[in-house]
Amino acid sequence: MRFQITVALGALAIAACTSSGEQGGEIAAAPPPAVSTDTAVYTVMVSGTKIGDMVVDQTGDEIVVDYEYRNNGRGPTMAEAVTLDEDGVPVAWTVSGNTTFGNAVSETFSLVDGEASWTDSTGSGSAEVSEPSVYIAQSGTPYSLAVYAGALLNDDDMSLPALPGGTLSLQELESFELASEAGETTATAYALIGPELDPTYFVMDDSDESFLGLITPEFLIIREGFEGNDESLRARAVRYSTERFETLQTETAHTFDAPVLIENVRVFDPVTRELSEGTSVLVEGERIVSVGPATDAPAGVYRIDGQGGTLIPGLSDMHAHMGQDDALLNIAAGVTFVRDMGNDNEVLSELITKIDDGVLAGPRIVKSGFIEGKSPFNSNNGIIVTNQEEALDAVRTYGDAGDFFQIKIYNSMKGEWVPEMVALAHEYGMRVTGHVPAFSRADDMILAGYDELTHINQVMLGWVLAADEDTRTLLRLTALTRLPDLDLNSAPVQETLNLMSDKDVAIDPTLAIHEALLLSRNGTTQAGVVDYIDNMPIGVQRGAKQAWSNIETPEDDAAYAGAFEQIMDTVEMMRDRGIFILFGTDMGGAFTLHRELELYEKIGFTRGEVLSRATLEAADYVGLGEDIGSIEPGKYADFFLVPGNPLDDLKAIKTIRMVMKDGVAYFPSEIHPAFGIEPFTDIPDVIAPADE
Repeated sequence: MRFQITVALGALAIAACTSSGEQGGEIAAAPPPAVSTDTAVYTVMVSGTKIGDMVVDQTGDEIVVDYEYRNNGRGPTMAEAVTLDEDGVPVAWTVSGNTTFGNAVSETFSLVDGEASWTDSTGSGSAEVSEPSVYIAQSGTPYSLAVYAGALLNDDDMSLPALPGGTLSLQELESFELASEAGETTATAYALIGPELDPTYFVMDDSDESFLGLITPEFLIIREGFEGNDESLRARAVRYSTERFETLQTETAHTFDAPVLIENVRVFDPVTRELSEGTSVLVEGERIVSVGPATDAPAGVYRIDGQGGTLIPGLSDMHAHMGQDDALLNIAAGVTFVRDMGNDNEVLSELITKIDDGVLAGPRIVKSGFIEGKSPFNSNNGIIVTNQEEALDAVRTYGDAGDFFQIKIYNSMKGEWVPEMVALAHEYGMRVTGHVPAFSRADDMILAGYDELTHINQVMLGWVLAADEDTRTLLRLTALTRLPDLDLNSAPVQETLNLMSDKDVAIDPTLAIHEALLLSRNGTTQAGVVDYIDNMPIGVQRGAKQAWSNIETPEDDAAYAGAFEQIMDTVEMMRDRGIFILFGTDMGGAFTLHRELELYEKIGFTRGEVLSRATLEAADYVGLGEDIGSIEPGKYADFFLVPGNPLDDLKAIKTIRMVMKDGVAYFPSEIHPAFGIEPFTDIPDVIAPADE
């Protein structure tokens, strides 16, 4: 969809002649000067590959934007129109189109005579405006950054009140030269701070303060002609983010020059799935020294009073795509190890090194080697292959590296290539997991030798799709609406479950992302975030009331809701069969991991079973159980402290007073304000040896 501006280039008659020639008459007024339209085209790129465009037409104070991209078979299509006042502040704004997963967008904003009003997916609102204020578009295109920048750069301190709430501000980072097809341009990078958990980094042209592009470590939107700067700009985004998180590590990581005693706690044991009586845990360096009475502790220790709370081994997210923006928030949520399921291999290796060296806070990371087939719908990650031999070479690359736990096969891989890939991966001692390649079925991949299947929809689609239907598109999500008509006791369903059980194939269902996809509704806070959303920045709060899918009718509503019921019933059947279920989010972990665990309680896992699977059993699965997963002498000091008892109420894991990883202490209430999050609890007192 494309908005068009019609600009009057000819004269507009204001008065006509009443007589002509020598009889005299009024002379027509001169037409107003024509207003030209400036057009800028931007290239949308992921890891150096073009995936779409953004076209911006500006006529005076009127801006029209068309934005569309497709990556991994999905992406947004948006049309946006903005009207600015003389200070560059938006006074009218409309956005229409569809989000990445298909939710229809119809957003409006207007400011008239000091009265602001808006309508977005959360509903309608209004406010009296007595000073310049910037509306934050809920579903705006990336060109929203240019709109915000125009208003903020006109303000002395580059900070303005925001609507519907909060504050929007700019931080100038640095200026540098950018090469383009037209020559050198001086650019300045800025960080936009306010509506989201992390700053957004973008670049402006110094010559006319026009927008050059949005920059992230992987995703880039850049003005046409500047694409050659892709790697250097993404590297700058990495550096800006790294500097931010290195500073946060310095400010929030607490190391100790003597042993640390965490006393007056009950310890969760993932073997017995019970809590101990009141006890203490002694940590020295990065390891646990002892678990027992405080009276056994040596003199000269730091003391942290747990006040009768619960000490829980660090949690795992078994479906992560880890970046440094996620790393610290995962630590603050008690997530101390993750299995990365596909990434930019070089970027991930660098992140692991920084975490291991203590430069950045983050969980332990187990790597998966991502392999994708080349197609119009392929994901741009890992290694992309075009034939069987390249697919085998990709397996060899990961196997020879020696530090990949498994390979992960993706949607555009040809199913007939998989058996040889699996056999070779197993020769290297790597496990095999992945999506079900397009035009294949889960049963095919189980018989080909998969050790694990990823995402419950990838399994269930094989029961409702025709052989020629293409799961490389959004169909792999929208076709879930067929699930309510599926008989879970039918032969195809039971055959797949029997195969998984007989061949000991595990499943990584990622329930939380399916809940968000199928049950989120415009205007209603998603069930998965209700316990913490009030503490989040305004942009996160608004996003939590936005549907993912395009749900237009009561029939759509019932179909999507029924699909999630069928998913939960299927995973429960898998549990009852003894199929090993891994708990992962595919949504960044942290707060979402807590919700993921809650969903497994709903299908019959006890709270003790949930915590055991998320700690020691997950660690054993990836071969780390000798070092992590339980609170025992000799293991790494990876655990977190909550005031409550998670065996009484699993929600207790959401209120965290302290996290330790490698014996370094983090207090979430110190970390969260840096993300615009209101803290959830207090910080325990740390008594130094000299203060005893």
